[in-house]
Amino acid sequence: MATALPAAAARRRRSVFVIWLLAVPVILLSIGPFLWLLKTSLVPESRIFVRPLEYLPSTVTLENFVMLFERMNFFGYFANSFIVAIGSTVLGLIISMSSSYAFARFRFRGRRFFMTLFLVIPMFPTVLILIPIYDIMRVTGLLNTYASLIVAYSSFTIPFAVWMMTGYFAALPVEMEEAARVDGCSRLGAFVRVLLPTAVPGISATALYIFIVSWNEYTFAAMLAQDEAVRTLPVALQFFITEFTVNWGLLAAGGVIVSLPVILLFVVLQRQLIAGLTAGAVK
Repeated sequence: MATALPAAAARRRRSVFVIWLLAVPVILLSIGPFLWLLKTSLVPESRIFVRPLEYLPSTVTLENFVMLFERMNFFGYFANSFIVAIGSTVLGLIISMSSSYAFARFRFRGRRFFMTLFLVIPMFPTVLILIPIYDIMRVTGLLNTYASLIVAYSSFTIPFAVWMMTGYFAALPVEMEEAARVDGCSRLGAFVRVLLPTAVPGISATALYIFIVSWNEYTFAAMLAQDEAVRTLPVALQFFITEFTVNWGLLAAGGVIVSLPVILLFVVLQRQLIAGLTAGAVK
């Protein structure tokens, strides 16, 4: 027994070593691009392409961020992106929560077909629906409005959001609703007062997914919101790329700031995100 304990401890240490040996390269590959982006944003333009490469900047400056705010209406574009992302998230959550509840609790003809369709739709490139959506927005007079982007983003985020939420609602015990209905709640009341508070991890994961897609999207924003009044950040950053040159310092500074809201959201909601992505898979 005395010799078994050191042997078991040695096996655990080897297992931990192997796990870290595999995890460290993955972590570096994941955060490496962002760290390089951050490094590029903090060095003068003349030091970006210096040879040999500097992995740690010898000169640190905030001039790229200062010039970024001076040369463009950054806060206006930031506000536009935020409005569109929040609007898409709210609309997507309302539709996906009600739809996924119906798929999880009711059995009806075509249910399996529509669930398969919701899973297959995100596999196609969204550019396939760009022209139809542009034509719809033109006919309805929604071009160059927040509504055009919110509707467009919802059209290709809701299918996967419904798939995510359906698995989570299906994993919640139906007895919770039955108990609430015995106490006098309607089906809608049980859904709002009992299921939704319990489904916060799944809702958080879905909201984060919709927000990230809407916040980072470029193609639809460039086509549907060409007016400067509704221009989003990803579209605004393209103006640092001209025919003959690329202003890498300003582009990197803008990329860092664009990444911050998503990083902060992930840090705040990481527990709910992990719980939401895994709980729906295990019933």
